[in-house]
Amino acid sequence: MEFHMQQQHLPALTILRLKQVGIETGLSRSSIYRGIQAGTFPNSIPLGPRAVGWRRGDIDAWLANPAGYRAQAAV
Repeated sequence: MEFHMQQQHLPALTILRLKQVGIETGLSRSSIYRGIQAGTFPNSIPLGPRAVGWRRGDIDAWLANPAGYRAQAAV
């Protein structure tokens, strides 16, 4: 039972790369980065020196309400 509960939370923790984010949102690379700068799209997270990704949960939150989404301030 414990394993089943863990499995339910894994999709939100999945990391999406830029190409996947573009496919799921329908946005171009420049639109994604423009949205990040404006605070209207989730921030990327660093994966390495030259790689970034986005948390599946953040993208899902944006997809649920694209017009009303506001990125949370970094802590």
